[in-house]
Amino acid sequence: MSPSLAAEDLSMFGTDPWWLVVVKAVFCFAFLMVTVLFSIVWERKVVAWMQLRVGPNRHGPWGMLQSLADGVKLMLKEDLIVKRADKVVYVLAPIVAAIPAFMAIAVIPFGPAGNEISIFGQRTTMQLTDLPIAVLYILAVASVGIYGIVLAGWSSGSTYPLLGGLRSCAQMISYEIAMGAAFASVFLYSGSMSTSTIVEQQQDRWYIILLPVSFLLYIVTMVGETNRAPFDMPESEGDLVGGFNTEYSSIKFAMFMLAEYVNMVTVSAVATTLFLGGWRAPWPVSTFWEGANHGWWPMLWFVIKVQLLLFGFIWLRGTLPRVRYDQLMKLGWKVLIPVSVTWLMLVATVRTLRNENLDFADIALYVGGGVLVLLLLSFVVDMFRGGEKQKREAAAEPVEFDPMAGGFPVPPLPGQQLPPVPRRRPHRERELIVSGGTDTHSDGSLDGKEASDG
Repeated sequence: MSPSLAAEDLSMFGTDPWWLVVVKAVFCFAFLMVTVLFSIVWERKVVAWMQLRVGPNRHGPWGMLQSLADGVKLMLKEDLIVKRADKVVYVLAPIVAAIPAFMAIAVIPFGPAGNEISIFGQRTTMQLTDLPIAVLYILAVASVGIYGIVLAGWSSGSTYPLLGGLRSCAQMISYEIAMGAAFASVFLYSGSMSTSTIVEQQQDRWYIILLPVSFLLYIVTMVGETNRAPFDMPESEGDLVGGFNTEYSSIKFAMFMLAEYVNMVTVSAVATTLFLGGWRAPWPVSTFWEGANHGWWPMLWFVIKVQLLLFGFIWLRGTLPRVRYDQLMKLGWKVLIPVSVTWLMLVATVRTLRNENLDFADIALYVGGGVLVLLLLSFVVDMFRGGEKQKREAAAEPVEFDPMAGGFPVPPLPGQQLPPVPRRRPHRERELIVSGGTDTHSDGSLDGKEASDG
């Protein structure tokens, strides 16, 4: 049966007794908390290894209790509330940021829906629940979490937190579009928005192989969604002191940090579910071991894949510098969105041709011809636009501006020119001065007589 015509069978969900639902919900919460505690220590250890440092080594064996020490330290700090803050929103903002981060894990499958396990003698699936629109639920919950950051910046009554909150809102608008287009490609191939059905449809080939561009788009957008380096502009300490959480301390500050790491785990679980086969065992294991995808083993493969993606977050933070905000927005609007929409159109075309029962050679011919025509048209348009742009730039004169007009130095924009620096000689008047020699031609401070006496 074609994936687009696959029927969804969600009858196994919603039949658990209330106490089993509570047990599974507690397990999901505990899974996120334990993974967060481990990820914090792992991040500090890995970054220390990358930077040739020791890292945590005081709290617990090999520093493994560093996360607990950080949590206790934050809870024991003095809890301050800024005078100019809107107190109700100021207190609610960390809660709004943290709670949605825990909610998305409810629809993530830890094992196959048809493989029931026994918990206290009750047979159940390794998933809290599933929905026909489970991925849309994940997108909606992730979008609500951004409001916590925006409200935190606004309610603090301070300039820098407000700028950080606005940056987070702008990032959400630019990255959600590309993320939605990457998800839509998965919907077209699986024929479903249910997470368990999407994993079932990856039995033959994972979607990272069929939809590599969608996977790369989601990897970039999930880093921007979680405000992690190199896209951590809402909390950029270089220009915003600390960003949206500058005015927060104690447990409220800890909740923002908790929301960030829980979001990392959540988006890694979503990437695993949509592109990496979910709970399925990797290819070499699944071929020679029939029981790899039964019992409790699927949870092991799922956790390994999530940890590998978390290592990618850590690797990026320890490797890449923070980008400028204008570069971040340019990447979102001028690169990710056009690429995601073009890729979505290509995937929709291939799926339509497949539904018409065309073979691979005909599909490759049609798609390759369309891509070639688009490349030729874009090349011709770029040639004409490039020539006109060069003429305009040649005719335009650089505009001088005052970098200190606003009270603090700002870099020049394209088309603007910095004024000459005082007391700096032009390059053509400079000469190499030999050590111990006289400087008779570089400036006019010495007349000829003094120079000859020297």
